[in-house]
Amino acid sequence: MLILKLSKDAGGFLTTRQPKHQRQIIAKIQELRDNPEPLDSIAMKGKKEYRRADCGEYRIIYRVDDDTLNVAAIGKRNDDEVYRKFFRK
Repeated sequence: MLILKLSKDAGGFLTTRQPKHQRQIIAKIQELRDNPEPLDSIAMKGKKEYRRADCGEYRIIYRVDDDTLNVAAIGKRNDDEVYRKFFRK
């Protein structure tokens, strides 16, 4: 199982969600720790080392470095704000 590392933005976004959505996102992140490249994840265009995975109405942007799962951003799927924040870094 990979070590989890959340970015400040991802952690902040997660803490502002309702408990039901927090549990849903956390469950998906746990799945990614066990299998970082599931069939429903896609490599990001422009930053190939990052992948994105959908979790209900949310999108998780992450990458794997050696034995660490780095979650860079979490945001709504139907809102491009998550991509604007991510690509600004």
